[in-house]
Amino acid sequence: MKRILSIFMVLTLLLTALLPLTAYAEGEGNIDHGGGGMGSGTDENFWNPGDEGVRVTVVRAGDHALVTTPVDFTNQSPDNIQAHFGKVSKISYTNGFSLTPGTQQYTYVNPGQAIPRIITSGSGNANIEVIKSYFTDELVIRYIADITGFNYDTLINGDYKILLEPVVYMTFQGVRIALTATEAALYDQQLDGGLRGVMVSLSHKNLPLAMFLETPDLGYPAWSGSRTSAASNTDIISSLGLGIVRFSEAEPPQVSGYDYTYRVNTQVITSVTVSGGQADPDHPVTVRFTIGGQTYMVNNVYYPEGDSQLAWVRWTTPATPQTMTINVSVAGRGRASQGTITANIVDLSGHDPPNPVADDRNDAYSKPGVPSNAQKTSATWGVWRPWWQEYWVWHSTGDGSGCWCDHGWWEFDWNSYSASLLASMSVKPDDKDPTAAGKTMKSGYGINQTVAAQVSTSQSSAVTGAQTAVTYFPEFQYQSYWRLLDRTGGGYSAKFEFAPNQYSTYNRRTYFTPIWLPDGSYTPYTYLMDCWTPQGMLSMNLTDSVTISGNLWSDWHIAPVKP
Repeated sequence: MKRILSIFMVLTLLLTALLPLTAYAEGEGNIDHGGGGMGSGTDENFWNPGDEGVRVTVVRAGDHALVTTPVDFTNQSPDNIQAHFGKVSKISYTNGFSLTPGTQQYTYVNPGQAIPRIITSGSGNANIEVIKSYFTDELVIRYIADITGFNYDTLINGDYKILLEPVVYMTFQGVRIALTATEAALYDQQLDGGLRGVMVSLSHKNLPLAMFLETPDLGYPAWSGSRTSAASNTDIISSLGLGIVRFSEAEPPQVSGYDYTYRVNTQVITSVTVSGGQADPDHPVTVRFTIGGQTYMVNNVYYPEGDSQLAWVRWTTPATPQTMTINVSVAGRGRASQGTITANIVDLSGHDPPNPVADDRNDAYSKPGVPSNAQKTSATWGVWRPWWQEYWVWHSTGDGSGCWCDHGWWEFDWNSYSASLLASMSVKPDDKDPTAAGKTMKSGYGINQTVAAQVSTSQSSAVTGAQTAVTYFPEFQYQSYWRLLDRTGGGYSAKFEFAPNQYSTYNRRTYFTPIWLPDGSYTPYTYLMDCWTPQGMLSMNLTDSVTISGNLWSDWHIAPVKP
């Protein structure tokens, strides 16, 4: 590697030529930021705004292992760097790698698409939405794959993530130096505060606050501290100076290690099994759920000796993605199956497909198989109802008198309940399609879709209606993009449709098919879910098709005007 490898220069030129094309977001950015004004520098210690970069590393999501060598992206030409610490990621330092001065020449890459401002300063603020948009752009991610030598399709399959770390180029004690936020904190520890003492606004505020996590990831926490004040070395090393780009698979996100995965703003049922001894009206059991600072009480939980009983609460998830810990405690003779429950709250919005345009092409398209997620359309559960079995015994006093005493006991009846989910999906050409006939249409026009879901149950207080429907499309191999449907009818007879399309002239609830689709059947796939019961979630896989015959170009006719 020279300062910039020749192959990198070739790739840069190629990407520069491609930049006028529309590029679409591929990943999801787990990045936030803060910062503020800067202090005044000196001849020996100073930094020029914009003298910055980003260290990029591909990480395996499962075990947090680094699978590529870190690469530093920058718009600058930092050829005069005199000191640096090599290409080491935050994960390596977290795992015990010691801070070691680099003796080799500092290397970097100038991407063809310039990176946005990363570090806020007195002369201008970084824009976190622009940063997210850049690092989740498909062309940029393809470029990262090329530069790091990692296969693009493998990178975006959901098993890998991109770790981002802001890099600064500054002059410290008269020496031109390159370092990440983590390296700045470790270096300051070695200097007993010597770096913080002269460069605090940069090294301990604007550099580490340039990127931090919105939600926990790769073993690092979300940052909840000050966004405008200098941070401690400990906080920087543990929590600051990093962003993450992650990728989803076709199915709605499911995270192993969680007891429940819920969607935001959703009514859900959370349950535990209580057992131990016998719980009856003489020895009642109370189960307490503490969720998001609120306590839910389930009183009068009963069950016979040697058996158990489900106890559950119905609640609404928060509006923002997060990991929640639900604490469960039992008062009485029983014990709960779990003392704590971990719930992963996810947001499926924000993955709408890009708008297809008239000159789109996909010559390599092959029709994919329709996916199938876990499906459960019915559930049964029950509640023990105690009743007293009388057993009267005469107790004599020996003088001819006495009394009858009830020496009875508690018996239990099992009251069984159930729930079932039925649903259908209908796809048809949009009513504004001028040449559609029945379910046959030309590519390039829109489709309408309706999902109808019917929930039947014998215990309505313990069951929610279906609340979420997500539709995936074959042109994206049923991956990467989806439409989160609007619920236009609620309750136990729910209805779902496409949300109004921002690209529709008439603001219709439509989805535009790409013009390059080959003739034949076109089959959107919908996963219907969030019908919750004490025995878990009911869900269904749904499909329907239209037939593509020709494309909208055949509806256009150009001819000279007759004189």
